[in-house]
Amino acid sequence: MQTDIDPRSLIGRKAFDRNGSKIGTIDEVYLDDATGEPEWAAVRTGLFSRDAFVPLEPSKMVGEGLHIPYDRKLIKDAPDFGVGRHLSPEQELQLYHHYRLDISSPTDPVSPGSGDKNFGKIAGSDD
Repeated sequence: MQTDIDPRSLIGRKAFDRNGSKIGTIDEVYLDDATGEPEWAAVRTGLFSRDAFVPLEPSKMVGEGLHIPYDRKLIKDAPDFGVGRHLSPEQELQLYHHYRLDISSPTDPVSPGSGDKNFGKIAGSDD
């Protein structure tokens, strides 16, 4: 993810899958508490107001939209944990597995599931 973008500016932008098809609109951006970097976005999909969590890395901003390098079906099948609260380590681990992302990071001393219960803060919140 381009780190020079204010994560709050992503809210309301359109999200697209790997083929350029519109998935929905970004509702929330979640920051990693350890690094303060944007890590996940909740994308409102479809008419039933379901939110799909998507990884912001390796997604890219192209023009005014967020392009997520995954197929639409995989994104729409992502776990929906609701918006407006912290992601638990277990929920974040589910997302890592869903997208087949590497959960180990040499720059992040706190990996999902390691006991830190305070990560996944929403951008712009004081909680």
